[in-house]
Amino acid sequence: MILRCAIIDDEPLALNLLESYILRTPSLELTGKYSSAIQAMNELKGTKTDLLFLDIQMPELNGLEFSKMIDPHMRIIFTTAFDQYAIEGYRVNALDYLLKPISYVDFLQAANKAIQWFSLVSQPEEIESIFVKSDHKLVQIELKKIQYIEGLKDYIKIYTTDQPKPILSLMSMKSMEELLPDSQFMRVHRSFIVQKDKIRIIDRGRIVFDKTYIPVSDSYKQVFQAFLDERS
Repeated sequence: MILRCAIIDDEPLALNLLESYILRTPSLELTGKYSSAIQAMNELKGTKTDLLFLDIQMPELNGLEFSKMIDPHMRIIFTTAFDQYAIEGYRVNALDYLLKPISYVDFLQAANKAIQWFSLVSQPEEIESIFVKSDHKLVQIELKKIQYIEGLKDYIKIYTTDQPKPILSLMSMKSMEELLPDSQFMRVHRSFIVQKDKIRIIDRGRIVFDKTYIPVSDSYKQVFQAFLDERS
């Protein structure tokens, strides 16, 4: 995981020190550095930033005030010369605070805490089954049993390992694709979605399920090749 970071500090030495720490840490990427909260307020909007290293004592608009104005998805590590601000920092959902002068060891510990936090919140709960409407009934299908899905205009056919015939459902391929977790399924053609772990044979660029040959269209070849590279 790479966290996109920005620094806000009115002290040039502190700004440069934190920049050097971020640049030497492989799991962090610097998206911007700002000498005031006012400057950051205008320029941060155009960036995708996960984590702020935010100084508390700044003129015009201090770090505590600014922290209540940022995107709620952004997390904060406060930097301060005054440890009495620590408790106040946690009241605005700061992940940590660093007491100046900041050593690289302390910086790295705070960065690792942030990485752990983002790793936890970014792991979606994997579903094990879905319900689809078929023949005026709702049918539960276990994801692990799906081999592939074929699109036919307004309908889809869901081929499973435990049914001799596919399950027919009135829904679009796009709707089905949005239901299925990317970690398990991959679209390889406008008319086909396959389960990655069920792929056993590839013959001249086509995926083979029993006697069915599924083509990989040009628009999905790069994604399919990346999948193969991961598994080879």
